[in-house]
Amino acid sequence: MKQTTTLGHSTLQVNRIGLGCMGMSEFYGSFNEEESINTLLKAIDLGVNFFDTADMYGWGANERLLGKAFKGRWDKLILATKFAVMRGSNGEFLGLNGKPEYIRQACEQSLQNLGVDVIDLYYMHRQDPKVQIEEIVGAMSELVKQGKVKHLGICEANAEMIRRAHAVHPLTAVQNEYSLWSREPEQEILDLCQELGITFVAYSPLGRGFLTGAIKSRADLEISDWRLTLPRFTDEAIKENLKFVEVVEQIAQDKKVSKAQIALAWILSQNDEIVAIPGTRKIHRLEENLGAFKVELTNTDLVTIQNSMPSQTIGSRY
Repeated sequence: MKQTTTLGHSTLQVNRIGLGCMGMSEFYGSFNEEESINTLLKAIDLGVNFFDTADMYGWGANERLLGKAFKGRWDKLILATKFAVMRGSNGEFLGLNGKPEYIRQACEQSLQNLGVDVIDLYYMHRQDPKVQIEEIVGAMSELVKQGKVKHLGICEANAEMIRRAHAVHPLTAVQNEYSLWSREPEQEILDLCQELGITFVAYSPLGRGFLTGAIKSRADLEISDWRLTLPRFTDEAIKENLKFVEVVEQIAQDKKVSKAQIALAWILSQNDEIVAIPGTRKIHRLEENLGAFKVELTNTDLVTIQNSMPSQTIGSRY
């Protein structure tokens, strides 16, 4: 299996399994800075060079964590961060902002948080419905001209949004949720990204941990875990959605690998350019995820997975 790819039309070579860093600062229950930094440094040792954060994760804390962990090491790494989701001083959500002046401010703050002079890949996290995508990407492209950002991307994008954004400034990456229980990108987005030469980055490729089999009931999550607010993690939804895990488990047993490795290998098998960014705070999970590169899914395996999966996921993504 191909382990590296070039991001979009850039010259940036990335490991096709990167590391999503959100859970190191918020959302998925308790976290520990020392453990997270050890995992980040171990990721480099294991060949991971693509790290994904956002200014809203821990309302700046996640960027500062990466800045602390990677100080003096940035030349070996490719970093993606995002703007648009505003947070208050106590972490409260204040809506979306895509105004050019806000984008400039957000970029400056991210550069300061990270302790870097330039961001490799700068994403619009979500589109502010009050601002046209052309205006947003136009403002982002100014940051490229100023040398503060190298490449641009957008998240949670539909086909029309991608085409319109790409017409203003070439996109390097599109980041949408994609996994065995979130198949929406297959309808248009994957083909469009290949057509336009944009790298598709799959976030939550393990279904927010669900596809690993680690979550069999709500009791498996800490009371502060954000997943408890999501429709897919009600008692009823979990019970039905475990059918996805059963399919993954059967293939995993046959190949004597883990469920996480099957779920990741399946994504990477969809085409040679897809990048996945599973998140973890733990070194043993990081090592397990990277083991997906050694899993060979045959065409028969892929057909079996396709034919065995439930026809729909119970509960919307958000």
